Amino acid sequence: MSTQVLQRKSYPKKKRVMYQELQELPKSYNVIALSKMTKVRASQLMLLRKKFRNDIKIRIIKNKVAIRAFEKVKNVAGIESLSKELEGQCALMFTNISPFKLNLIFAQNKIFLPAKGGDIASTEITIPAGNTGIIPGPVLSEFKIANVQTKIDGGTIWVNKDTVVAKPGDVISQQLASLLSKLNIKPIEAGIAVNFAIAEGLMFKEQDLRLDVQAYRDELVRSFQQALTLATEAGYMVPETVKPLLVKAQQHAKSLAAEAGYVTPETADFVLPRAQAKAQAVANEAKKKGYTAQ
Repeated sequence: MSTQVLQRKSYPKKKRVMYQELQELPKSYNVIALSKMTKVRASQLMLLRKKFRNDIKIRIIKNKVAIRAFEKVKNVAGIESLSKELEGQCALMFTNISPFKLNLIFAQNKIFLPAKGGDIASTEITIPAGNTGIIPGPVLSEFKIANVQTKIDGGTIWVNKDTVVAKPGDVISQQLASLLSKLNIKPIEAGIAVNFAIAEGLMFKEQDLRLDVQAYRDELVRSFQQALTLATEAGYMVPETVKPLLVKAQQHAKSLAAEAGYVTPETADFVLPRAQAKAQAVANEAKKKGYTAQ
């Protein structure tokens, strides 16, 4: 009878180290973020790693290794849900930075790339009016296919008016991609985005982490102005309302003095003309009754 010797499969050292690391990192940081590496350039990733090496641990992982490692991790809420999101080429980020701030950091490091046939437009793509600097030739047919009106002037092609050639969600054709490339229009956003994150027991999807900073800033300014107006109307004295309250008090005092006929340098321009008008009205009434000035 023959004997079979079963040997355990030997994994590369790098994979074994990663497996161990992925069991330890989730316990060391408050936030675990997942990013799908779609249209992410190595240079961008290298720059982020260098810039935030003390704050963010970025690991490009094999999904199966991460899933198996996470199965060993206990007492980290949401890690099972994170494992289910591991599809395609992924990067895991371990940090104590809020996932909202993390997404803003990545948004500030995005670049724009030339379009390729089959790309999806994420924003409205416009070919601007003006001189393209392109010499007339076969490219005119590409303008025509894209419904862009042109004219020839001074030996180059001019676009007659700003023309929208793609809207968000449209598939960019090979012909349009070629035309945009010739015009040096780079409409494809490339960069890291947080697609899923867990932070202190809470789970966040990509749409949850999108913040319109300008809208929040505008709302904050509007809220402050409304609060200042309300506090001023209520006579609530704080450092921010002292000046408007003093101005308001001065205006009320001036109005009251003027209404009472109290003459001061500040009220004279209002009180004297008003007194003169009243005197003239009395004189007119007296004249009607036959009285004349002596």
